Amino acid sequence: MTARRTAVLTLGVAVALIAGATLGNGGANLMPLFIDDFSARFGLGDSGAGLVGAAQLMATAVVTLRLAGRAARPGRVRMTRTGLAVAGAGFVGATAASDLPTLILANLVIGAGLGAVYAAATAAIAATDDADKASAVTIAGTVVVTALLIMAVPAANHSLGEGTGFLVMALWCLLAWPLVRGLPDGPATATPTAPGTGAGATPEAEGPTTTATPSWVLLGAIALLWAVTQGAWAYASVFGREHAGMSASAVSVVLAVSGVVALVGAALGPVAARRFGRTRSLAGFIVAQALSMAVLVLTRDPVLFVVAAVLWQACQLAVLVQTLAAAALLDPSGRLVASLSGASALGTGIGPLAVGAVLDTAGAGVLGVLLALGTLVASVPPLRMTVASATADRARRPEPARAAPTR
Repeated sequence: MTARRTAVLTLGVAVALIAGATLGNGGANLMPLFIDDFSARFGLGDSGAGLVGAAQLMATAVVTLRLAGRAARPGRVRMTRTGLAVAGAGFVGATAASDLPTLILANLVIGAGLGAVYAAATAAIAATDDADKASAVTIAGTVVVTALLIMAVPAANHSLGEGTGFLVMALWCLLAWPLVRGLPDGPATATPTAPGTGAGATPEAEGPTTTATPSWVLLGAIALLWAVTQGAWAYASVFGREHAGMSASAVSVVLAVSGVVALVGAALGPVAARRFGRTRSLAGFIVAQALSMAVLVLTRDPVLFVVAAVLWQACQLAVLVQTLAAAALLDPSGRLVASLSGASALGTGIGPLAVGAVLDTAGAGVLGVLLALGTLVASVPPLRMTVASATADRARRPEPARAAPTR
């Protein structure tokens, strides 16, 4: 018989996962701050600064997808550190850039480096002994550290001069170098077990030891899901001010609080999966996310806007945690997790442009309906993946030992 050999989720492993995921997704999470810097330093309009940012995000997405297979093999720590070095050089280049071509090149380098970090760090989640817990800890820690960076980057720009916020990111790359040492360096593998310890199991049922190639349908669905989510988030402030009649400062507070409260969703994801089943709980979170997103876009009531924002963000994190955990259980090599991360990065880069175009041409009413429908349609392939992962998880669990028959 065989059994999965996995890494225990120790403090060192958790810190490594958080450090890698924070930087890998740092470009997307901090892009509003970067765009402000591009505009201020180079006198770019909204579209020009947005295109520079999109270049970085697309580079991150493409590299993450391209390196997903490599991330499923041993050498994740070396791959992550290579990405940190490349991204750090790009951040320094973005700080020193004096013309637009140099700035674009620096952002492409940043995106390439962050893509390597993101692929390796997310793939490592699959090598832990508890995919649900690892996903929840990684996402929650990433939210907290990102919040600190969101304060540090503009503070550096204001106190030390425009562009120095990128040096903060370069320093974070340097700080993360020793921290990522705790990443599980290879995929979960199959090891022999004593006869009888996994009664009723077969090597095939214990989980794959080779990488799984994700379908384009699944990757496209994840990209669509994140295009909808991040596109709506990019315009959340507009909805609050122009539709719900809130002040800019009030909307900022609401969005900041909703981001912190959303950590509850990261904790509830694994709990709900154990209590109600992985597929049923994920379906519930997705429906709640779709409805709350539509309410946030369409409501004219400030109270409903606040409730919708908090519920939406909590459900979004719960969906993210459960999706990553399901992918990790289905493919212990980590390739599937890394591929889904790349697809989500792709959707993150496309989303604001697509949502902005719909909002300008069709209005908020049509947009709200399309966002809800897009979320539900995009959720079908991930739900099918979750069903398959639940089946694989049950197959891996050893059956209870049967008592020997007595005469």
